[in-house]
Amino acid sequence: MRKKESPTGQLEEILTPDKKEGKNLISLLQEIQESLGYLPGEAMRELASFLEMPPVHVYSVATFYNQFRLTPIGKYPIQVCLGTACHLKGGKLILQEVERQLEIKVGETTEDGNFSLERVACMGCCMLAPVVRIGDRAPAIKIGDKIYPRMTPFKVDEVLVSYKQEIGKERAEGEQVPQ
Repeated sequence: MRKKESPTGQLEEILTPDKKEGKNLISLLQEIQESLGYLPGEAMRELASFLEMPPVHVYSVATFYNQFRLTPIGKYPIQVCLGTACHLKGGKLILQEVERQLEIKVGETTEDGNFSLERVACMGCCMLAPVVRIGDRAPAIKIGDKIYPRMTPFKVDEVLVSYKQEIGKERAEGEQVPQ
C-alpha cells in the first residue's frame, strides 16, 4: 500500500508552474495517482486550486474515467476477468467468491489494506478462461504478473490462502524484536 501521509509534499513535485493550465488536468491526475496510488480528496482539491478551477470539475473528470481510483489500492490488487470467454465460463461466480471470501465488493480494499478487487473487461488470455490476476496494477498483462488460469470458485480459496500465508509471515517477521 502507498504512503498515507498528507499528499501536499508529494504534489509540490508534480504541480509545477509549467503545468498550470486546465489542458493538463488529466495528465496531472495521472501523475498524482502514480505518486500516491489513488486520488485522495485533499489532492484533488489542491489540484483544483492550482489550476484555478472548481473542485467539482476535477472530481467529475476523475470519476468519468475508469483509470482513476478514489480509494487506495491494496498491496495485492486482484483483477477478475469478465470478458466474453471468462463470463461464459463462470467469471461472475469467481468474482462473487472473491467478494465473499475477502468481504469486499468491486472497487473496494480490505480493511487491512492487503487486497483490492477490480473486474476487467478482458486480459487477453481467453484460451485460459476464466482468469484472475493478482499483482501489478498495469492494464496490460506483463511478465511477472501472476495469472491464475481456468479458475473455479473452489480454486479461489486455494489461491488466496497462499497470499494470506505470505501476509502472516511478513506480519510475524515484523513483530520479532531484534536482540
